[in-house]
Amino acid sequence: MGDLNPDLTFDINYKASLKIATLAKKVGVERFIFSSSCSNYGAGVQDWLDEQSSFNPVTPYGASKVKVEQEVAKLADNNFSPTFLRSGTAYGVSPRLRFDLVLNNLTAWAFTTGKVFLKSDGSAWRPIVHIRDMSLAFLAVLGAPSDLVHNEAFNVGRTEENYRISDIAQIVAQTVPGSKIEFSSGAEPDKRNYRVLCNKISKTLPYKPRWTARLGAKELYEAYKRIGLRQEDFEGPRYRRIDHIKQLLSSGRLDSSLRWTA
Repeated sequence: MGDLNPDLTFDINYKASLKIATLAKKVGVERFIFSSSCSNYGAGVQDWLDEQSSFNPVTPYGASKVKVEQEVAKLADNNFSPTFLRSGTAYGVSPRLRFDLVLNNLTAWAFTTGKVFLKSDGSAWRPIVHIRDMSLAFLAVLGAPSDLVHNEAFNVGRTEENYRISDIAQIVAQTVPGSKIEFSSGAEPDKRNYRVLCNKISKTLPYKPRWTARLGAKELYEAYKRIGLRQEDFEGPRYRRIDHIKQLLSSGRLDSSLRWTA
């Protein structure tokens, strides 16, 4: 939701999330997991970050995640136990696959055009995590004793799975035969730049993520071959969330508050 109206991002990602947590507590839900993000850490950071590091979000999306964590943490008591899972950038195959995520996107470009197409200069750091490993983190928290996860935050992923975007591009180029890296004209540094330590979750919980960027690129490449992916598929509104929402708005199926009109 980061590229839409910031007020809508605030209403959906902050107000709605806080309302859900408040209602959950009111009806007696004891364990509450908030799907947060490493986007909380944000901009221009070269040092390694852990769960105690300062927030520096650079998008309305990241800012909303920070505010939800801060407000939901205040709801914690003996009967309501929230946990905050700060996931890295997701990747992996799914029926409604997102192509605006870095590994998914670069592999799609490489497969359909032969170009690993970078729209930034590739210097920024980013933690990435497979959707299966992300899901395992939620299961690990739900199965853990409450005292281990009560009002705690965890970076989700593997510490060694922090990469510069240019490193991810190299992995994709080595995975997709005949592809080569190409930069868009005027490619500039990405303001989102952070690398995170994920030691806390693996030390606290029985959490053993298995996926790597190289395995993920191979999985994506094989899936794209299997379905015969075309550039117009992943660059169009069907799989790009912001473009899809804009299409629904322009067609009148959503109103300006992103509610269905019929």
